[in-house]
Amino acid sequence: MADVFNEVDEELRREHYQKLWKKYGKYVITLAAVIVLGTAGSVGWKEYRIATRESESTRFMAAVQLIESGEQVKGAAALAALAEDAGAGYRALARLRQAAALRQIGDHSVALSVYDRLASDGGVDQHLRDLARLLGAQALLELGTANDQVATRLGPLLKDDNPWRHSARELRGALALQEGDLETAKREFTSLADDLSAPPGIRARAAELLAAVEHGT
Repeated sequence: MADVFNEVDEELRREHYQKLWKKYGKYVITLAAVIVLGTAGSVGWKEYRIATRESESTRFMAAVQLIESGEQVKGAAALAALAEDAGAGYRALARLRQAAALRQIGDHSVALSVYDRLASDGGVDQHLRDLARLLGAQALLELGTANDQVATRLGPLLKDDNPWRHSARELRGALALQEGDLETAKREFTSLADDLSAPPGIRARAAELLAAVEHGT
């Protein structure tokens, strides 16, 4: 009889944390994307200066303008074409922007394939390849499926010398919260909230998520 009560209690706890994830999960992912993409712009600008070509710049900006005007499909197609014959800098930026446009219109499977292709591109700066892994994990987390694939993508990014480690740890905490793994979520958010080397936005979100998890226990 005790086993039955334990199973019921566990089921109630799982349901509670799934509700908590639904309430706060998108908040984590959306705000994390702001920092990730902002940092990507900074890293990407260095690539611009290294591999600038006037024709590539013109094509890239034309594709972005299509996307911003609501023509996401045409813009994504233009970026895909640019990525096929551009130098490493614009190739990476085109694929990152293409995947973002595809996610915007709900074509997540193709977006993931674009991220994976960039992540495996040996001609692109390692930081941008790692960013593609991070954004691929984020896209999967948004879908709420394939959590084992999320963990696989995050694994290489968690090393102490990786510039995306704090974002990866934040997503790992979000993944634990989504799965109802309370102890892992609390450990990740506590560690991030106390980490003075983490970006302020990530630390603030980690503290808020930690408070929400503890309040819900």
